[in-house]
Amino acid sequence: MLAKVHSGTVQGVNGLPVVVEVDLALGLPVFTTVGLPDGSVKESKERVRAAVKNCGYDFPPKRITVNLAPADVKKGGAGFDLPMAIGILAATELFTSELLEQYAILGELSLDGAVRSVPGVLPVALCARDSGLKGILVPEANKLEAAVVKGIDVIAVATLFQAVEFLAGKRKIEPLQFDQDDLLVSCSRYKDDFQEVKGQEHVKRAFEIAASGGHNVALKGPPGSGKTMLARRLPTILPQMSFEEALETTKIYSIVGKLSPEEPLISVRPFRAPHHTISDAGLIGGGQVPRPGEVSLAHNGVLFLDELPEFKKHVLEVLRQPLEAGDVSIARALQTLQFPARFLLIVASNPCPCGYYSDKLRECTCSPQQIQRYAAKISGPLLDRIDLHLEVGAVPFKEINEERRGESSAQIKKRVDATRAIQQSRYSGSLKIHCNAQMGPGDIEKYCQLDSSSMRLLEKSVEKLGLSARGYHRILKIARTIADMDTKENIELSHVAEAVQYRRNG
Repeated sequence: MLAKVHSGTVQGVNGLPVVVEVDLALGLPVFTTVGLPDGSVKESKERVRAAVKNCGYDFPPKRITVNLAPADVKKGGAGFDLPMAIGILAATELFTSELLEQYAILGELSLDGAVRSVPGVLPVALCARDSGLKGILVPEANKLEAAVVKGIDVIAVATLFQAVEFLAGKRKIEPLQFDQDDLLVSCSRYKDDFQEVKGQEHVKRAFEIAASGGHNVALKGPPGSGKTMLARRLPTILPQMSFEEALETTKIYSIVGKLSPEEPLISVRPFRAPHHTISDAGLIGGGQVPRPGEVSLAHNGVLFLDELPEFKKHVLEVLRQPLEAGDVSIARALQTLQFPARFLLIVASNPCPCGYYSDKLRECTCSPQQIQRYAAKISGPLLDRIDLHLEVGAVPFKEINEERRGESSAQIKKRVDATRAIQQSRYSGSLKIHCNAQMGPGDIEKYCQLDSSSMRLLEKSVEKLGLSARGYHRILKIARTIADMDTKENIELSHVAEAVQYRRNG
């Protein structure tokens, strides 16, 4: 007998429909899996055999062939355990059901028949919906994650026995339902707030510009000046994630197994701060089985690289492509995968190895050669891709001890939202541009017109600072954002002057 069960796997960040075909034939008892399965899929036969027996069913003593179609795509993970077991039992005519044609099935089996959680349920659920299926059977632990998808019934099962009873029509399991929009609002809470930051008003102003236009920021200052504290609060003033953005980000976390069962939707802007010992594969993504890296986990959020000169130079250089393109391409012999990586980059560094060069309160113990070698660890092309360059000085005791609190994140975010609304209206006809930082040369020429006095100032600044064409364009993008913050249709001299100040240290 032959049985077919719908399932799915993950390719990149998207789900791929897979049909698990199970054939039972006369012959020696052999369990063969074909269709480019990896080691974890090949091992599933032992889990499936034990789970079927321990749930009280007879395991057929026949020649069992399982085909995972399409056969030219490599399959991995333990998520095919449950569909294989269901297919074997259906092929033995234990039950007949039309529901097998209507539901996708995903889940790992333990030896006693319990259904365990698996990564990548969200993209597979999206794929099942787009394939026209009625619903999806998922492990109990993954039910909220799958229920994020609108337009598909989510059936949660805890054991193989429950899955068989449901598909045979002997047990009724109500589809899980909840309001996705309410979930988006309820999970949108940040623990940090900008009002906790004392002093550093010029940095707060720059961060507001960065959030308003989607600009990257470089911070340089002595230890303890608040660089990390400021960076951690940047997501709190970024615009609220849309449901589509939340879904994009959640898919990535689902694939790598970092999704919390209590919070099935990533609705706050991610903040990723990898350690400087990270490898290039850990940062950008990759591995024998390509997986998303930190730049993709920071998609639609903030990537913070503290102690920038301590990162390996070749690791930092791989950041160039995602900074420009907004995604990462990882090529392997059998396939090329793309992972989204549109993030706001914040980098922080000390001015020298000891950290106190140019500090007014403490004396630097580094030699000029040490300072030069330290600064040379960061390449010019990478720094050129960062829009705002800021000096962060030590906070005076008077400001630290001041009782008055600064502006809250909510107050700053209101202004950021108003500025982003202007940009959304301006770029409403474009699918690629959502903020000023994403403008291309043609868009800059169209939306960043300067009067004669502003052009003269910009020309002198470019010559004096020795800026590249990229640096020139980034000044115009920053000036456009500052003009939007002032609700000015045209860029004025004061906007260009402020924008130039943020490139002086670059």
